Amino acid sequence: MARIAFILLCHKDPEGIIRQAERLTVAGDFMSIHFDGRAPRAAYERISGALAGNPNVVFASRRVKCGWGEWSLVQATLNAIEAALAAFPSATHFYMLSGDCMAIKSAEFVHDFLDREDVDYIESFDFLGSDWIKTGIKEERLIYRHWFNERARKRLFYASLEVQRRLGLSREVPRDLQVMIGSQWWCLRRGTIEKVMDFCRARPDVLRFFRTTWIPDETFFQTLVRHLVADAEIRSRTLTFLMFSDYGMPVTFYNDHYDLLLSQDFLFARKISPDAQELKARLGELYLSTGVSFPISGEGRRLYAFLTGRGREGRRFAPRFWEKEATLGRNRELMIVTCKKWHVAKRLVARVRDKTNIPVLEYIFNEENAGLPDLGGIEKRLEKRTRHRRALMRMLYDWYGSDRMLVCLDPSNIDLMQDFYADKALVRLLEIECRFTDEYLIGHARRVGLAGERTPQETLERLLPTIRFDLKFESDRIRDAGFERVYRIAEDATPERNAGPLAEFLSIPTEMAHEIAATNYLFAD
Repeated sequence: MARIAFILLCHKDPEGIIRQAERLTVAGDFMSIHFDGRAPRAAYERISGALAGNPNVVFASRRVKCGWGEWSLVQATLNAIEAALAAFPSATHFYMLSGDCMAIKSAEFVHDFLDREDVDYIESFDFLGSDWIKTGIKEERLIYRHWFNERARKRLFYASLEVQRRLGLSREVPRDLQVMIGSQWWCLRRGTIEKVMDFCRARPDVLRFFRTTWIPDETFFQTLVRHLVADAEIRSRTLTFLMFSDYGMPVTFYNDHYDLLLSQDFLFARKISPDAQELKARLGELYLSTGVSFPISGEGRRLYAFLTGRGREGRRFAPRFWEKEATLGRNRELMIVTCKKWHVAKRLVARVRDKTNIPVLEYIFNEENAGLPDLGGIEKRLEKRTRHRRALMRMLYDWYGSDRMLVCLDPSNIDLMQDFYADKALVRLLEIECRFTDEYLIGHARRVGLAGERTPQETLERLLPTIRFDLKFESDRIRDAGFERVYRIAEDATPERNAGPLAEFLSIPTEMAHEIAATNYLFAD
């Protein structure tokens, strides 16, 4: 069975570190602790004193003063690994942790998971070829030397970089290495760790190179493991669940994130808030439990992006400069049907197609496979259709040989509605108002990836009000936009009441509109 030597880097919260070490070692595993050399000596003595009687805990022989983005973090890790290798010969895996990490599965589950495959778990993507780095310098991390900390000594950091650029003082990456990048939170087998340590002793030139790279904890182990271990034995992923905000800051988890954390396909999570005492207590009890099953839904990052991204979408209040002359045509009519329940809108426009000669297009700006005719390539990609929407619509008017056309849009496409209303063509809008049951909203959340089949009910119940409000928000935006010639039909209204707005919207006789509105399966889910 797997026995883990946890490599713990920490710099604060002595009491929390003591509890973390006691909890993780009581299940038969080990821990090697590096406590930052910058932290108070009294805090270190409190930890070492409290854990002195625990044979499954060892401390790095030398405390390094650590700084974010510096080689010191790698050196601290190597010191803790060296102590663990010597103290724990029966350890099969080495797992990197911080003081803010906690297990989100039971020890039983963690050991079973590591026993399934004889592989290493470490993110390792090509440094230059991937988009892992989202902002800031990229190639400059490697080809120039970095002696100053960007956060603590910003002016010196960038002045040194600029001097090297001007004087052409770039350097080569070690020729036999492909530099990789990824999360610093890895889990490696003992054999891999031994190979890394042997490599460090044999290749001081590589260590010299990484000592002056910027943020080497994201590249050092990632590069060496990929260099020393066969690809088939590496899973390029972390087993620690973490998320980052749009500003590159780690997302912190609190008491109400318990169910969310358990349903993720990871073994640990960071960062757990120091104030989330209830969450820490529950996760601590969970780690020592047995016979617990963990339904995995894995919607955490999508859910976070949804909840934090609401309201950030940019709105277009005028056409782009290259579209100013790209009008649909002053004598043309465009009828827009908008409805969140796409199947309802599709049924309605299918009846319109049967009863009239109006060319009907469904969600061509929302669905990749929209069944469009061959228009020379503009129709093939959703992104291209949206970018050249007016040109696309003009071509469709010509293809159908008609000056009237009907298209479906999702209520979230307010920018497209505003753009079409800014055109010289006559534009009309029909909004279909539907009831949204909890069952429908849950299905919607699953369809768009905010939830999975195994998402806990408690998580769904918290999510439903947000989704319901989001749908209402989209409808309110349409009302607040001040569009002219807007009509509405509703699921709660009778066919007689819906026939009037529908007749005006389509410019058809009321009797024909009533036939369409009376479709008995129109609003069925």
